[in-house]
Amino acid sequence: MILLGATGAMGRRAAEILAKSSEVEVLTLAGRRLHAVQALAEQVGGPSRAISLDVRDHSAVVAALKGHDVAAGAVGPYYLFEARLAKAAIEAKVPYVSICDDHDAAQEVFGLDKQARERGITILTGAGWTPGLTNILTKKGVAMLDKATRVNIAWAGALADADGLASMLHALHIFTGQVPSFSQGRQAMVPAGTGKQVVTFPQPVGPVPVYHTGHPEPITIPRFIPGLEEVTLRGGLTEALVTRLTLMFTRLGFTRTPAARDRLMLFMQPFLPLIQKLSGPPKPISAAHVAVHGVKDGKPTVVEMAAVGRMRDLTALPHAVATLMVGRGEISVPGVIAPEAPGGPDPDRFLAALKELGLSVETRVS
Repeated sequence: MILLGATGAMGRRAAEILAKSSEVEVLTLAGRRLHAVQALAEQVGGPSRAISLDVRDHSAVVAALKGHDVAAGAVGPYYLFEARLAKAAIEAKVPYVSICDDHDAAQEVFGLDKQARERGITILTGAGWTPGLTNILTKKGVAMLDKATRVNIAWAGALADADGLASMLHALHIFTGQVPSFSQGRQAMVPAGTGKQVVTFPQPVGPVPVYHTGHPEPITIPRFIPGLEEVTLRGGLTEALVTRLTLMFTRLGFTRTPAARDRLMLFMQPFLPLIQKLSGPPKPISAAHVAVHGVKDGKPTVVEMAAVGRMRDLTALPHAVATLMVGRGEISVPGVIAPEAPGGPDPDRFLAALKELGLSVETRVS
């Protein structure tokens, strides 16, 4: 298999997991800077080898993918790279599994569904933390009820837990403009940074204010789980000051375009360590919470599921598990799918594999 974006924060963690798997015969680690990829290959050991790859070069990506059983994509920000990498995978006839977490990128990649079906290729988009783990928990929660009506998803992330420029650009992107939601059985667009709620995550995270943000779950979940009346996605940073600054910058129009976000990050980067120190938790930790509302045995019932951990584990562990499932042929449905889709990962097997890697889920039914 090949791992694109191997030297990023999430890619490095996925590389560590995949290199230890007895199922992986060859692990090609791809990144822009060859010396960094070579150092990572030496660090993780196992069947890994390093190549230099510019993901903006379509022909080079297609050539690099050919001959592999599956490609894992950890190249962000996804509003720039998801569709182009999926196109390369379809052309190379290699299944592709990503951690795409941008709503517009997810919408764009679903436009490739027909091409993927015609070539018999699986494109599994959004198989990380949120989306990814949250979609699997939604699918499991829906199956536990006789009828599910509402799904409310929330995430809490520590900025200090998000290494890398791509993660910070993503945070600005998802708090900008109109973002998707699903209400009264229909797709809707709502202003990012609105709809404030306080969600209590498991300790040590606790209560965090969350807002409408631009992740793909409100797009993909109604697509693959029909009959739901509502699917919402809210998120927030555990550093309250950073959340307030982000909302202020987006409302002033400083994040309206990718170029504007790049300029803002260039300005803000020197101040981020101080901001994190002033407003962040003692130890960086992130979390996901999924509440599925419906009916069980004739009674209103809520299934709540939550997971807490470092962001790199919450993201990379599901990514590695999903990639291995696709690589062994356990997931082979052709076309563009999300984790909750029919033919996607079985929730019980998926969560059992995560538990073996040290990531557990708390479940409460009320």
